[in-house]
Amino acid sequence: MWLQVVHVLSNTNSLNTKFFALQVLEGVIKYRWNALPVEQRDGMKNYISEVIVKLSSDEISFRRERLYVNKLNIILVQILKHEWPARWRSFIPDLVAAAKTSETICENCMAILKLLSEEVFDFSRGEMTQQKIKELKQSLNSEFQLIHELCIYVLSASQRAELIRATLGTLHAFLSWIPMGYIFESPLLETLLKFFPMAAYRNLTLQCLTEVAALTFGEYYDLQFVKMYIIFMVQLQSILPPTTNFLEAYAKGSSEEQAFIQNLALFFTSFYKPHIRVLESSQENINALLQGLEYLINISYVDDTEVFKVCLDYWNSLVLELFEAHHNLDNPAASANMMGLQMPMIPGVGDGVGSQLMHRRQLYAGPMSKLRSLMICRMAKPEEVLIVEDENGNIVRETMKDNDVLVQYKIMRETLIYLAHLDHEDTERQMLKKLSKQLNGDDWTWNNLNTLCWAIGSISGSMVEEQENRFLVMVIRDLLNLCEITKGKDNKAVIASNIMYVVGQYPRFLRAHWKFLKTVVNKLFEFMHESHPGVQDMACDTFLKIVQKCKRKFVTVQVGENEPFVSELLTTLPATIADLEPHQIHSFYESVGNMIQAEPDPHRRDEYLRRLMELPNQKWAEIIGQARQSVDYLKDPDVIRAVLNILQTNTSAANSLGTYFLPQISLIFLDMLNVYRMYSELISTSIAQGGRYASRTSIVKLLRSVKRETLKLIETFLDKAEDQPHIGKQFVPPMMDPVLGDYARNLPDARESEVLSLFATIINKYKRAMIEDVSRIFEAVFQCTLEMITKNFEDYPEHRLKFFSLLQAIATHCFPALIHLSSEQLKLVMDSIIWAFRHTERNIAETGLNLLLAMLKNFQASEFCNQFYRTYFSTIEQEIFAVLTDTFHKPGFKLHVLVLQHLFCLVESVVMSEPLWDVATVPYPYPNNGMFIREYTIKLLSTSFPNMTATEVTQFVNGLFESREDLVSFKNHIRDFLVQSKEFSAQDNKDLYAEEAAAQRERERQRMLSIPGLIAPSEIQDEMVDS
Repeated sequence: MWLQVVHVLSNTNSLNTKFFALQVLEGVIKYRWNALPVEQRDGMKNYISEVIVKLSSDEISFRRERLYVNKLNIILVQILKHEWPARWRSFIPDLVAAAKTSETICENCMAILKLLSEEVFDFSRGEMTQQKIKELKQSLNSEFQLIHELCIYVLSASQRAELIRATLGTLHAFLSWIPMGYIFESPLLETLLKFFPMAAYRNLTLQCLTEVAALTFGEYYDLQFVKMYIIFMVQLQSILPPTTNFLEAYAKGSSEEQAFIQNLALFFTSFYKPHIRVLESSQENINALLQGLEYLINISYVDDTEVFKVCLDYWNSLVLELFEAHHNLDNPAASANMMGLQMPMIPGVGDGVGSQLMHRRQLYAGPMSKLRSLMICRMAKPEEVLIVEDENGNIVRETMKDNDVLVQYKIMRETLIYLAHLDHEDTERQMLKKLSKQLNGDDWTWNNLNTLCWAIGSISGSMVEEQENRFLVMVIRDLLNLCEITKGKDNKAVIASNIMYVVGQYPRFLRAHWKFLKTVVNKLFEFMHESHPGVQDMACDTFLKIVQKCKRKFVTVQVGENEPFVSELLTTLPATIADLEPHQIHSFYESVGNMIQAEPDPHRRDEYLRRLMELPNQKWAEIIGQARQSVDYLKDPDVIRAVLNILQTNTSAANSLGTYFLPQISLIFLDMLNVYRMYSELISTSIAQGGRYASRTSIVKLLRSVKRETLKLIETFLDKAEDQPHIGKQFVPPMMDPVLGDYARNLPDARESEVLSLFATIINKYKRAMIEDVSRIFEAVFQCTLEMITKNFEDYPEHRLKFFSLLQAIATHCFPALIHLSSEQLKLVMDSIIWAFRHTERNIAETGLNLLLAMLKNFQASEFCNQFYRTYFSTIEQEIFAVLTDTFHKPGFKLHVLVLQHLFCLVESVVMSEPLWDVATVPYPYPNNGMFIREYTIKLLSTSFPNMTATEVTQFVNGLFESREDLVSFKNHIRDFLVQSKEFSAQDNKDLYAEEAAAQRERERQRMLSIPGLIAPSEIQDEMVDS
């Protein structure tokens, strides 16, 4: 086959045809190389090498065929990954010798070396086994001397710009991993610093210096690092004086100049992360350090997201380092406690360390103050702010969240909190100064006010209470004044959004100052009448946020008041919500529900609830009254919309009231089920008469919305209500026929998936108490839902996920009910689980795998263990291997591994007392189940992967048995197998490492919890002390 490729490459002039042929060849090399005869492998190797040498030895053909040569280089590196070092020991010496024969060959050799380095060090994870990666790294390290000599020779002797650029590019790829002696004990670093001032090589050299800057090797090379930095700073000042206006220079610069500023940011940040301490050692070094930090702060003002991200990432780590030292100095006992250590207080200990830390803090005080100003000026928009400026300069409601901005806000917020902890006075002074400039109009722009208020809101929780109180009184007063004196609707909308954001961030202050809290809430009610887009939404969101954190304040009689605020609010409720849209009214009802939920007196609480629900209940009574006289009244679209709105209002209140919503739901429950049944019949009739398309008509969609909302209301109430069995007894039996029976009787297109999630919630809530009802639920939903969802992977997506969630609830809480199913029904259950984890939709596959694990563990602990596993063990193993080696199912890797580990541990355990094979059909009696499964798995994998040798498969299966007790090595063993089986090559493999990433995220959250202010007040899940 590959001889055909040679024929095509030799005889065509079309680049596309050549590329296509090489693509075929690349596939063969990647996946079939070891299966080819030796002479064919050698032929391919020699042919590719010869074509590369031929084309690159001549300047004209090399430039003309550049793309083709690049592709040939890639093919050669793919061959090297198999052949080198074991079967092609002379590769590096041959390459270096060829490079010395001509400058164009040399240039191409540099390209090949660069590719090789990238393949081994940057792109190898998940592409090669861990053993192979280790072997290639060792080979490159041991043979690097020849490559190093070649690079130095080229840089000192050549005059060709292309060759020098190629060599610098190759060095850039190598510098991060080569032994440090090659850099610091050879002329390499001096050579690079010589090239830095030359405009043609400036960016490439700077990239190389950045790689060097990021290296660390204890203190051994500290002097060389300092020397490099000092020479670099001197050269930099002549290229780009410190007085440059970077914002302007970047905006007007060419792409090369812009890249230079970006590379400069990378150099400084890469150097400072490991080596900043070395520069703090003498006054001369400190001056150069402060100069560099000044450059970096100026670069941070450049209007380019990528440049800013690089700078921000470093500022975050520097400020964190300074903060941690300062935090431990201010409070050694607390910081020891924070780490869970017991630390006796010994006077006089640590004074030397203390003075060093103080000195370090003073050293950075200047740059940190400038950094605070930068953070305030460039603060990113928080999620809560819904009012933005569009590209035409108009103030509008945000339509889509920008995730990049939210990530940036999170890092900036964290950085600013550390900066505030380092010097609260400077933070407060800068913020108040900027705010006064807004008030007197010196600095008034939307953007300046926005970034300032976002910054003020983001440091919530970082100050001690007294300071926070003093600071906020001034801030809120100034903002309210600004709102009064500023004219223009857009201006007022911007100020309103900022007031709302700031007050929503400081619940502790509001809890401590009733007068301010009341003023703020009344101001929010004022904003609820403001027609400017986004203002009402934000007012409702902020109201909900404040109420959740200060709810008890609203139900107690405050000093100077005659009644609790909630009572006053309920009296004026119709006027307050008069201008709100339905979805905003629902949010308002949820907020008031939160207040009522905080009332300890049951009579007063029920009275407040009655007053809250007065408007919707009046409308409901009116509709039901009319319906009793004539059922047709309920068919009017406006009436259907009114019913929907009433149900949504009830759901919002139930969401915050939980158990205390009982009197209200009891009032409407039976009427609601009657409406549900009637609307269901209407839908079925429409679909029966009009076919599938009837389900898309507006009237049927509206009727279904009412059904869904009814189910959602019941689910919300039962989910939020405390675990009181009498509530379940009161509400579940009446629903059996109107809801479950209706689901079974309906046409597929008229079945609501919410029925499945409602019963999943009920089972999760009342657990074993529901065992009796499982068979009824099973009969009503199981068979008919399976028929809907197993025809293909696309139809009824909502039903799919909810169906498996219901199954999972049953398997977890009502497992005895599953044991009593007939073998046909259990087979249906197992088939549906296998069908679920085969699904390409990630969340359905994950639910299926979790469900499978729950079933396996439950059956293992039951008396039917042997019977179950004899029937399903081999099927499950086969199906799990099928999805494990299917690239569409990579995200399920962690769960696939857990299932396999469970199976392989079980096979060798005493629980399995009977043979897994069918004694009647298998003539050979195996000594134990382990031997049977070993043989079965080897057969299964050998037939699935003919490209793997019998030895490789046997080794893998033996490894599974050997590592089954240790999850980490079991998982790594499977990762290596996936690389060997070549199913996973050349794709993104991060999903195979997802579990390790999740553990890292949890450690980070625990760290954040220990620093005041780092987790925003709204994110802390506590019963906030607002008594």
